Amino acid sequence: MPNFSVEDQAMMLEALQLALSAKGISDPNPSVGCVITKNHEIIGRGFTQEPGHHHAEIMAIQDAQRQGYPLEGATVYVTLEPCCHFGKTPPCTQALIASKVAKVVIAAIDPNPLVASKGVAELRDHGILVETGLFELEAMMQNLGFMKRMKDGLPWVRLKMAASIDGISALPNGKSQWITSQEARADGHVWRGQASVLMTGIGTVAADNPQMNVRGTFIKEQPLRAIIDSHLDIALDAKILHNGRCMIFCANPEKATLDAKLNTLADLNVEVVQMPNAFGKVDLPGVMRYLAQESSANEVHVEAGYKLNGSLLREHCVDELLLYFSPMLLGQGAGLANLGPLESLPESTSWKFLDQQLIGSDLRLRLIKAI
Repeated sequence: MPNFSVEDQAMMLEALQLALSAKGISDPNPSVGCVITKNHEIIGRGFTQEPGHHHAEIMAIQDAQRQGYPLEGATVYVTLEPCCHFGKTPPCTQALIASKVAKVVIAAIDPNPLVASKGVAELRDHGILVETGLFELEAMMQNLGFMKRMKDGLPWVRLKMAASIDGISALPNGKSQWITSQEARADGHVWRGQASVLMTGIGTVAADNPQMNVRGTFIKEQPLRAIIDSHLDIALDAKILHNGRCMIFCANPEKATLDAKLNTLADLNVEVVQMPNAFGKVDLPGVMRYLAQESSANEVHVEAGYKLNGSLLREHCVDELLLYFSPMLLGQGAGLANLGPLESLPESTSWKFLDQQLIGSDLRLRLIKAI
């Protein structure tokens, strides 16, 4: 690995910070940031725009040009390997080559088979010095969903749950609003905003009638909503059906139910996908693969009840836990997820802490699967 200087590290950290500005904008493209320097001075900055618009490198090049800086001999810091193929936009490699930059420092290689080190090779073939691996892990963590979809054909699934400190997510009568603070709920909308898909179950729709959208944080477009509803029990006046793009995944509903609702749902621009498993329930792993392949979903953000939470965990669909714990004791009620009962501790799944933070009066924990 190259011996990166203090200046290299500072510039890539700046690019990583810029990449955060692409969250909620660039999807399904990755969130990428770019910084261009010359004579130890930043001359251009950019981050990826919405699909069909400029990538981070082009935005940074144009920023430098607007300020009248010559790009020849400059150094480019970018959080993901520049694309080298024609998609909705021309290749970024060609723009860098045409600009006669001298050096490109890349945090992470793009796992997209259309790129996957080909961008690095093209730049080097044109005499540009290329160095890779600076803050690679940090860049990959910013695009967990894109990385997983490119490598495995599946989205990154984040399961958000809120509970009291004794693990109760709802009272015995089903009431759960609001266990956590306003600050925690606002933070939850930030996580919603970076997702490709917001998922819930029919139990939550029936009990809470949620809008299941992003509020209070800027995004270019509301994420797709997905409902797991084995028997197509959803009420046609449910708010979630009247608030943007929506899909329902069902198993084998009664023909009369299907006939009665299908036309109305189609008029509401709601897509119904039948995807049963062997037990007459929805094939949850199949749903995730479908969302990645048919909707280019990078991240699926789940907010559901303990039954669907348990099903997703049992079927190994969850990559990350986003947990909010309120400093209250509720005693009896629904837990976080309908799991078990287990016969022994080795039957449990292991997770490792990613970070922890106080959000208002609540504790937020993030965990990922332990390898």
